[in-house]
Amino acid sequence: MKILVTGGSGLLGSRISEIAVNRGYDVYSTYNTHYSPHGIPIKMNLMDEGSCKSAFQKADPEVVIHCAALTNVDLCETNKDAAWKINVEGTRKIAELCKHYGCFLILISTDYVFDGVKGLYSEADKPSPINYYGYTKLKAEGVVKETLREYCIARTSVIFGSRPAAGKINFALWVLESLKSGKRVNIVTDQVNSPTLNSNLANMLIEIAERRLTGIYHLAGSTPISRYDFATLLAQEFKLNKELIQPTTSDKIDWIARRPKNTSLDVTKASNILNNRPMSIREAIRELRKELES
Repeated sequence: MKILVTGGSGLLGSRISEIAVNRGYDVYSTYNTHYSPHGIPIKMNLMDEGSCKSAFQKADPEVVIHCAALTNVDLCETNKDAAWKINVEGTRKIAELCKHYGCFLILISTDYVFDGVKGLYSEADKPSPINYYGYTKLKAEGVVKETLREYCIARTSVIFGSRPAAGKINFALWVLESLKSGKRVNIVTDQVNSPTLNSNLANMLIEIAERRLTGIYHLAGSTPISRYDFATLLAQEFKLNKELIQPTTSDKIDWIARRPKNTSLDVTKASNILNNRPMSIREAIRELRKELES
């Protein structure tokens, strides 16, 4: 199988590429700023149609896993033009090229397409984003549905992993590094998600690619949990001082964009259909520790 992974230097894209290469697949991994560490790297700019066409010509893929996006929630709010061009128009370019080349497309979407009022959202629940990032990702989902007959939309939540990627540190590593250095951290108690280990997510996505499973899938950790409780579990597993974790609430954080309160995802569908099932938060944290130790 020939796979093109967009956003190949990111937290998810780099892990997908690494695992797929280890399984013997031909993997082409796109990057814009930070070099892709796994697979055959291809420089690609989602805002440049010629750049996207060139990437497809080089890779000639059977499957495209579209991870590349502007995911900084506050930046999407302050620079809506860039967010639209990358997340919506960029996805349109990828979807149209998939149609032209006959590729199976997997779009990585987000729990932030929901308003966070009820939590444990299933694939059948109606999206209603409350910030511009979520809005652009919902529009990207619509673009894929309009353009292609066979596709998979994979919504996920709070991805974390054992290595920094694309010049950024993920939530779990930030908590661990802060606690190891004796720093106090303020973590919100009133924001609930479904934290997802990148390795677990990558394996689920590769299985979807292998089996050509279509439709919408919620691919996330199986445990709804607050950021504060997630941080506390990390401290316990790594035997760090959890007293350094200070509880706070969202209204005390200087965010620009609104954050939904509970966007936990119901992963029943994925758990029933996939062999690589969503991990519980304790399983994922134990796996994170193994990865860091190795």
